[in-house]
Amino acid sequence: MHVHRYIENPLIQPEDVKPVHPGFEVIGAFNAGIASFHGETLLLLRVAERPVREDPSKVPSPYYDVVKRKVVVKNYDLQDPELNFEDSRTIRLRKNTDRFVGLTSLSYLRLARSRDGHHFTVDDQPFIYPCNRYQTFGIEDPRITQIGDTYAVYFSAISAYGIGVGLVTTKDFKHYDDRGLIFLPECKDVVIFPEKIKGKYYALNRPSPKSVGSLDIWLSESDNLQCWGNHRHLMGTRANKWDAARIGSGAVPILTQDGWLEIYHGMSPDGRYCLGGVLLDRDDPSKILARSEHPILEPEANYERNGFFGDVVFTCGGITEGDTLHLYYGVADRSMAAADLSIHEILSDLEKIC
Repeated sequence: MHVHRYIENPLIQPEDVKPVHPGFEVIGAFNAGIASFHGETLLLLRVAERPVREDPSKVPSPYYDVVKRKVVVKNYDLQDPELNFEDSRTIRLRKNTDRFVGLTSLSYLRLARSRDGHHFTVDDQPFIYPCNRYQTFGIEDPRITQIGDTYAVYFSAISAYGIGVGLVTTKDFKHYDDRGLIFLPECKDVVIFPEKIKGKYYALNRPSPKSVGSLDIWLSESDNLQCWGNHRHLMGTRANKWDAARIGSGAVPILTQDGWLEIYHGMSPDGRYCLGGVLLDRDDPSKILARSEHPILEPEANYERNGFFGDVVFTCGGITEGDTLHLYYGVADRSMAAADLSIHEILSDLEKIC
C-alpha cells in the first residue's frame, strides 16, 4: 500500500488558530469534515479550546450555559477526593470513573479553506457553535455529505445526557438549518451515504453500549435524513487484530465499480488508532464483501505519534479525484494532515469475505 503523505503535514495546527474565547487557548484543530465547494477544499475543523489555567490547584471546565446563552467556566478543586483527574481531557467521579462530570476543553466547528488542498486559511469565527442543552459540553468530529446542492453536516453533540448526533443542512456554508438530533445517546461516528439506495438513505453509526455489547458499526436507514430506523449490526471488532478494541465509521462512503468503499478507524487494546477499509454491496450495504486485514494508514510520522493523544490517525472524510483518494485526517488529537492513496490499491488490499 503506497501512502503519499503531504510534505506540508501537519496542514493545520493549534498554533494556526486564534481562540474565540477571551482567556482561552486552542489545544486542538483536528478531525475535520471535508467538502469540495465552489473550487475550494473545505475543512470543517473540530477546534478545541480550554481556559488558560491560572490557579494550579483548580481544574477549569468550560460549558455552554443554556440560560445565559454563552460559555462559562466552572472550577474544580484538584484535591477533591470525590473527583478523578487522571485523564487530562475529562473530569470524572473517582468511585465510578464511568460517571462523567465535565470536560477540560470545549469544541466547536470552524471552517478552513484552500484552493490547492494543501495550504489552508482558517475563518476567524465558528461556523457551528454549541447552542442547546444537547451541546453543553461541545460539538465534535463532523462529517459532511453532499446530496445534490445541499450539504448535510452532522456531528457528535455532547452534554450531561450523553453523546448524540446532531444534523444541520447548508447550501452555502454561510447559513444553515438546524435539524436537531438524528441519533440519540449513546451514539457517534455517523456517516451518511451520498445517494439513496433503492429509495432509502443509509447511514453507518456506532452505538456505545454501557452494559453489554462492543463498540461496533451499525447500519440504519431513513426516508428523510432525520428519522432513522431498521437498525442492523454491520461489523464488529476482531480479536488479536489492529481493530480489536473498537471500530467506527470514518469517511463518507465512496461508490466504486466494486461497491461502496468505507474508510473506518479501529483501535487496538493499547489505544493505537489506525485506518482500514471495508467494501459493501452497492445495492445492499448490509452485505460486507471485503475488509482490511491490515491497516491502510497507521501512525508512523512524528506528528501522528506525538500530540495531545498520541498514536492516532482518525479520518472524517476525503475527496476523490479519479483513482486518487485525497484523505484528510486528524493526528494525535491535535492537528490535521492529509495523504493520497490509490482507491484501486485499497480495494486490491482488502480480504474478500466468503
